[in-house]
Amino acid sequence: MSSSLLEDMRAQFQLARDLEKSDQNGKKAIEQYRLVIFSSTGSEEEEEEKKKKKKTTTEMNEETKIKEQAIDAVSRVYAKNNDANAIKLLVDELKPLFEQMPKAKTAKIVRNLIDVFASLEGFDDLQVELCKEQIAWSKKEKRTFLRHRVELRLAALYLKSRRYTDSLRMISSLAREVKKLDDKLLLVDIHLLESKIHYALNDLAKAKAALTASRTNAGSIYVPPSAQCGIDLQSGILHAEEKDYKTGYSYFFEAFEQLTNLDDATYKKETVVALKYMLMCKIMSGNAGDVKTLVASKSGLKFAGEESLDAMKAVAEAYISRSLKDLERVLRDYREFLDNDPIVANHLGKLKDDLMEQNLFRLIEPYSRVEIARIAELIELPTLAVESKLSQMILDGKFEGILDQGSGCLVVFDEQPPETMYKATLETIGNMTQVVEKLQKRSEGIILGQ
Repeated sequence: MSSSLLEDMRAQFQLARDLEKSDQNGKKAIEQYRLVIFSSTGSEEEEEEKKKKKKTTTEMNEETKIKEQAIDAVSRVYAKNNDANAIKLLVDELKPLFEQMPKAKTAKIVRNLIDVFASLEGFDDLQVELCKEQIAWSKKEKRTFLRHRVELRLAALYLKSRRYTDSLRMISSLAREVKKLDDKLLLVDIHLLESKIHYALNDLAKAKAALTASRTNAGSIYVPPSAQCGIDLQSGILHAEEKDYKTGYSYFFEAFEQLTNLDDATYKKETVVALKYMLMCKIMSGNAGDVKTLVASKSGLKFAGEESLDAMKAVAEAYISRSLKDLERVLRDYREFLDNDPIVANHLGKLKDDLMEQNLFRLIEPYSRVEIARIAELIELPTLAVESKLSQMILDGKFEGILDQGSGCLVVFDEQPPETMYKATLETIGNMTQVVEKLQKRSEGIILGQ
């Protein structure tokens, strides 16, 4: 490729960028970017000349760099227009071009396109289809590195859509293959995802084992800060699941600080999640008063207006007031931001149960017999919900009592002192057994002595 053609390509790319700034929907910019990506490299005579004379490495690199930038730019315009189908079609159109590019460069471009696609909400099924197509193409073209990365993304999509069996099957197969290649950086991501799958399946032991494997691989190589943050977030999640909220908070704080230092808009979503989990740990550990301080800190103010953080602030206020009614209202008003995160939803469910128990204890304390409907009226919850919770508390041994179904009353018994007679009797029998055994040994000795 002659220098003049490279200059033309640069000029076309700059024109596309200028059009993108001035064109609201980016249609003209898209057309110009596509001209850069799919432009012919010259006339027929020039093409014949190129067959005889190879391009210099510098020219090839420059051409590839411009096309790569144009691909990234046009994909982001498509994403801005929420046009997932256009991104998927672009990947198919690029396959002939990929054959002319280095495999590493191709892998980077495809991964970036899939990342841009993943930023769009509501197209998970289409993204699964795209990943499957790229896996098939990678196998055909023997692009192993790319296939591994796309399979990892597909496993993550299966996890997101709660197809846990498919996700675990794919990640297990991928882990076996990558271990043979000893690609430690990829193994870090594989084991981290494996930990998330086991956590979703409520298998905490395997989730911790997979996380340990991820951390072990990370310890022997340089790991990008974003990957290290992923490990810290998962560590915090597992500690929080074990109700070790203090340690969980420290991991979330570590991840939050690293992500904040990256100062990259790409990681804004992950940064907000880390801060949200920090607030959750403060609430669950009984330090809800610290939530306002964290949100008002220098780092927290960067994310002012984030509704998921406003939701956690509202939860903290309801918890401080010990008002179950306020907590119910917050969970209802911010359902979209609390229920969509299964980790937060799980812990806030426990918080609601604990707060409900505390309120019920406070209400039934003065009574030996009280109507369940009256308790429900005072706590402002449905009678059936209150009855179910009281029944559970009795079965769990939280207090002594019965539910009188005939009269619709709760009968509370006075707390009985612990029964010591049975324990004392067992101890006496045990001591007598020892005495008898010693006497038997002594008598045997006397008989043998004779």
